[in-house]
Amino acid sequence: MRFITHAPDLPLWPGGPEVGLGLWQSPGTLAAEGALFAGAAIAYMRGTRPRGAAGRWSLWTLLAFTTLIWVSGPWSPPPPSAGAVAIVAVALWLLPLWALWIERTRT
Repeated sequence: MRFITHAPDLPLWPGGPEVGLGLWQSPGTLAAEGALFAGAAIAYMRGTRPRGAAGRWSLWTLLAFTTLIWVSGPWSPPPPSAGAVAIVAVALWLLPLWALWIERTRT
């Protein structure tokens, strides 16, 4: 996967030729990432069923939240400080808890 997304700076072996297609530098990256994200979400929804309203809404809110973050990424300014990066990094620990809640509300 790194070969597809990374710039041509990945050595095949120490000191060897550097390879990479650089997808992350092209407009196609959003399409490729979006297709992978949508495919994973569809596979998860086909493999599980909600046990009630919480099972339905917990998943859809997470998908909406992560989609919003993903779509806004390329147009967002860089973080204002290292402290802002740290706060976001700590907040990301809520995502596994959110996923656990989803798992418990789906079969």
